[in-house]
This record gives sequence, C-alpha cells and structure tokens, in this order.
Amino acid sequence: MIAKGAVAIAEGRIGKPLEKYYAGRTRAPLQRSFIAFKSSAWLVVLSGFVEPVLYLFSFGFGVGALIGGITATDGSTISYAAYIAPGLLATSAMNGAVYDSTWNVFWKINESKLYQGMLATSLGPLDVALGEIAWALLRGLMYAIGFMIVVTPLGLIENWWGLLAIPAAVLIAFGFASFGMAATSYMKSFQQMNYINMLMLPMFLFSGSFFPLTVYPEIVQWFIKVLPLWHGISLIRGLTLGQIDSSILVHILYFIVMIALGLWFTTKRLNALFLR
Repeated sequence: MIAKGAVAIAEGRIGKPLEKYYAGRTRAPLQRSFIAFKSSAWLVVLSGFVEPVLYLFSFGFGVGALIGGITATDGSTISYAAYIAPGLLATSAMNGAVYDSTWNVFWKINESKLYQGMLATSLGPLDVALGEIAWALLRGLMYAIGFMIVVTPLGLIENWWGLLAIPAAVLIAFGFASFGMAATSYMKSFQQMNYINMLMLPMFLFSGSFFPLTVYPEIVQWFIKVLPLWHGISLIRGLTLGQIDSSILVHILYFIVMIALGLWFTTKRLNALFLR
C-alpha cells in the first residue's frame, strides 16, 4: 500500500509545475521535526527563548538605568529597554531560524543521511526544503509570541502596531532559514560550519541591536544597512514604536527577495546532491 501510494503521488506530479521538485507533501518533514521536538529538542528551543529575555533585563533595565533615554528616529525619547527590545526579538528570530536550518540540516545531509532517505520516497527537494523551513518558522513564531508576552506587561509596546512584530519576526525567520539552508548545503565539514557563527556574531553586535548606527562613520553605516539583521531590526523597531513609513515596505521586500533566492538555491542544491 505504501509503495502504491508513493507511485501514485509521483505519477500525479507528471505535467504539473515544478513536477521534478515538489510533491505537495511538505507536511511529512514537518511532522518528523515535531516528533523530534517532543522527545528531546524542546530543551534547545527553550534556550533560544530565554537568551533574549536575559539580555533584555541585564542590558535594558540594568545598563539602561545608567544610559537613560534614547532619541528615536522621529525625535521622541524612549527608554533604553524599549529601544533594544525590537533588536532582541529580531535577533531571536534570526538565531532560531539559522540554527535550525544550518547545524540541524548539516547533520541530516552529511551524518544521518536523512535527506537521502526522504528523497528516495515520493518527496521532492522543495518538499524537504519547505518542511524544514516551516519548522524554523514555527520556532520563530514561538519565540516572538513568548517575547511579546514578556515585554508587553513591562510597557515596552506602546501601540497596536506592535502586534505586527509577531508576523514580522516570522518573516525574518523565513528569510534567514531559507538562506541558511541554502548555504549549509554547500558545507562539507564541521570546521566550515563555524563560518556561520563568525557571520552571526558581528551582525548581532553591530546591526543596531544596542545602539543607533549614527555612532559609526557614514561608510560603515552603509555597509551595515546591507545586512539582513539590520533590516529585521529596523522593521520590528518601526512597528513597536509606531513609526510607520515607506521604509517598512523596503524591509519587507528585502526579506521576500531573500526568501525567494534561498528557496531556489536550496531546491537546486538538494536536487543536485541526491537526485542525480
């Protein structure tokens, strides 16, 4: 019955768009991730939520008591905690998505050979990519909701626009997950995977999480504005502070392009690795 089902699914793809890559079974790898989460992976997911909360209390309220207020882009003065909270939420979405779509994916490609088994069934490479990325999005959603539950009673979200920070965090997670999975498909060793940490740490420190970009020389500011985390932080900060303008659309478009490129490269790479 299983074999007939697989054959029927494969035959049903004939003549349809993306027939070589997509079988409409994204749910299968997503279910596998959920089963792993229930057994042991929940500890890793929980640690990703606790980290930004600790940063918020130690820097936002600890160091923030010494710094005082921060002047926002619209000229208003806000507390330091309210300034860094959006940056921590965007960083949390990035971290959860990247670690799920890099180290987790690297193990499945090179050690457990899980994707080889998946792609030997009726699943296509786009099914696998979307399933893995969908799990990273769920993780980003959990982080966003949990973080908002913490910061809202503290008075750090002062308008209804701040609720849109939750879908914005999911969009950020989607961009980093799709791009992270594409990059990981080219990694051959654990040593090469360390390049990911070498990129993420500078982005976290210098993308405006803790202080405005105006502290840098202008040429450095332009370089930072190319980085995806800066766009993510600016998007969420604009929403939480109610500073809604055309730049919001630029940030959203940035991540849409990032998602499209990441999915394309991931699908092509998985197809080249396992479906030659």
